[in-house]
Amino acid sequence: MEWYVALGFLLGLVIVFMAFGTPIALAFLAANVIGAWYFMGGEAGVVQMLDNGFGALSSFNLVPIPLFLLMGELFFRTGLGLRMFNAVDRLIGRVPGRLSYVTVAGGTAFSTLSGSSMGSTALMGSLLVPEMERRGYKKHMSIGPILGTGGLAIIIPPSALAVLLATLAKIDIGALLIAGILPGLLLAVFYMVTIWIQTRLDPAAAPAYELERISTREKLILFFRDILPMISVMIVIITLMLVGFATPSESAAFGALGVILLAFAFRCMTWDALKASVVGALKVTLMAYLIVFGSATFSQLLAFSGASGGLIQWGIGFDLPPLLMLLAMFAVLLVLGTFMEQISIMMLTVPFFFPLAQALGFDVIWFGIIVLLALEISFSTPPFGLLLFVMKGVAPSGTSMATIYKAALPYILCSMLLVALLTAFPAIATWLPGLVL
Repeated sequence: MEWYVALGFLLGLVIVFMAFGTPIALAFLAANVIGAWYFMGGEAGVVQMLDNGFGALSSFNLVPIPLFLLMGELFFRTGLGLRMFNAVDRLIGRVPGRLSYVTVAGGTAFSTLSGSSMGSTALMGSLLVPEMERRGYKKHMSIGPILGTGGLAIIIPPSALAVLLATLAKIDIGALLIAGILPGLLLAVFYMVTIWIQTRLDPAAAPAYELERISTREKLILFFRDILPMISVMIVIITLMLVGFATPSESAAFGALGVILLAFAFRCMTWDALKASVVGALKVTLMAYLIVFGSATFSQLLAFSGASGGLIQWGIGFDLPPLLMLLAMFAVLLVLGTFMEQISIMMLTVPFFFPLAQALGFDVIWFGIIVLLALEISFSTPPFGLLLFVMKGVAPSGTSMATIYKAALPYILCSMLLVALLTAFPAIATWLPGLVL
């Protein structure tokens, strides 16, 4: 069978199952069973495929996923996140667009600790948008920064999605997590500049209002009591990986333990919060593990049938410059992001894109950051970006999807600018991992 026939057959099976409403992980699993029966010799092939899939699940590299998810759930449900937001709000003071800056500053920290774009967007959207509207902020000044910083959770460590991508692509998890630090912080700076430009062009978009002045002593108390302990969890996680003292799995365990200890220290740990956090992390973990199972076996089927090798040779055969091939892959990710969620996109593209990137001579860690940025952009790309609908669900009644789309556009452009800079200067992503690993 020609490689393109095998590819069309396997992808066609997945699409058919998805068209009938089958969850993405189960659609891949069903397609894998049929494909293994056809390509690998009937029942024996199916048994071999299942054995390979369970082998992929036994990887120690998957351990950070449930721990990062538990850390984010605890941070969200115990109220530690709200405590940090309130402190950042009071510290910034009387600045035009103050609450927009609070969203970026606090949202970046929260995204870093939670590793969950949807959780970060839901929390900030429900807490900050009504307050900002009450103070006269225009919708693009309240909704836009939240959509932007919600996507930062994808690239700033600890990121459960980055761990999943590294696992599927079989690249170094620690290197990919560390590589996201500088691009993520740079993107946060771009968001700050965007807010500053918007307030300069339209001061009425974020009107000033009276604010209770606090003394320097009170500011120091707020910082050391309500901000530094939370940020310290992130610093400890990253430092442990940077100095080589702990693996990503061990760092994730320290992070989860740190949030638990903070919750007890601030007396906000309750049985209900702990139970809800464990259940929430368990649900997403089971989904992620099923996805890894389906993706690992699907990749093996593609290789066994000759589909992946044939596709790579076909892509290289165009003799296009590597930059154009990169743009083509980036465009595919964005197009897929308009109607698919990010994990499904990874399952479909990772088996093809990463071997192709290696064949083109790209650094796979740098390419992983490009892929994560593409997923981050697609999270808030109209018309079907997932964060757009999360925002719609928590925004005040009367907020239209058109308003949310317009608010997201400047922050999408910031992410595009970062992709351009990474393409021109790959060291932005590769320098830090190369320095410490």
